[in-house]
Formats: sequence, structure tokens, C-alpha cells
Amino acid sequence: MGKRLTQIATRTGDDGTTGLGDNTRVSKHSPRPHAMGDVDELNSHIGLLLCEPLPADVRALLVEVQHQLFNLGGELSIPGFELLKDEAVLQLDQALATHNAQLPRLQEFILPAGTRAAAQAHVCRTVARRAERAVVALGAQEAVREAPRHYLNRLSDLLFVLARVLNRMDGGDDVYWKSERLARQDATE
Repeated sequence: MGKRLTQIATRTGDDGTTGLGDNTRVSKHSPRPHAMGDVDELNSHIGLLLCEPLPADVRALLVEVQHQLFNLGGELSIPGFELLKDEAVLQLDQALATHNAQLPRLQEFILPAGTRAAAQAHVCRTVARRAERAVVALGAQEAVREAPRHYLNRLSDLLFVLARVLNRMDGGDDVYWKSERLARQDATE
């Protein structure tokens, strides 16, 4: 990887550019810094989720996700470099299968609500989707490996599932959307 930060306030970004890990400078408005920033924001929101009471296995999983997101951000900061391994995507697939197996099938849409931890997991999910869109936009202009896109796609799915798990942590449930169509259907039955 590129050099480690030894000084935070360098003033080199005052001109609207930012340095990448390969020592090139690009506009802060270009797709690569957007993708890097969205991944960083996602990692920060997961850090906030980790402040909540969580089951030990969920906590360990989210800590690992934070490390992998840092790898993903590092990969984005150095064009052509690989830090995020395909195994990280497989770990998310395994976690999805494990946690989803505990949940009842969805019969209706759910709202991003419930417990504070579940609501924060939903915030993380939406930021993961935004980060995924930013990586896709970057990939439309520059070469980007598939693993970052796959990782963010799986992670957003996992965060949805974890929100459902967290809503049930103390005997709760999902908060279901009150569909007008379903209300009319229930009234006629």
C-alpha cells in the first residue's frame, strides 16, 4: 500500500484535489473519491451500530466487515491494486445463509424501524447500496474488479437480514408496512 499518514492537515486538498494511494491526484468530484467516501461513510455507520448491544456473533461479524471495508477502501484508493479477496464475499454469503435461516419468510414489506440497533442496520444497508452505486459508476469509467461490487451487494443484503435479527433479539418483530391494498384485501376476507 501507499505511504501511511503522518500528518493529517496537509493543505494539499485545498485546490479541490485528493491524493490516491499511488501518489496521483484527482478531483475530489471524480468517481473514485466518491466511491471511497461512500465506503468510508458505510464503515463509520457500522462503527455506530457496534455501539449498540448486539449478539456476540453479530458483533464479531460486523468487526470483520469493518476490516474488509477498510480493505475495499484501500483497493479503491490505489487503481489496479487488489486488497479485498474473493473469500470476503464468500464469508458474507455464509453469514447471510446462517442468519436468514433463523427468520420467518417475509409476507410483506418491512419498514426500516424497530429497535435502535435494527434501525441503524437499515441505515447501514442504505449507505451500502449507495456505495455499491458509486463503485458501479466508477467501473463505468475505469477498470474496477468485481469483488468490491459483489461485496457491497452482499453486504447490503446481509444488513437487511441483520436488521430483522436485531428486531427479534428481545422478542420483538419487524415493523410491517401497512399496505392499503392489503388492508382492502383483509377487509374483504
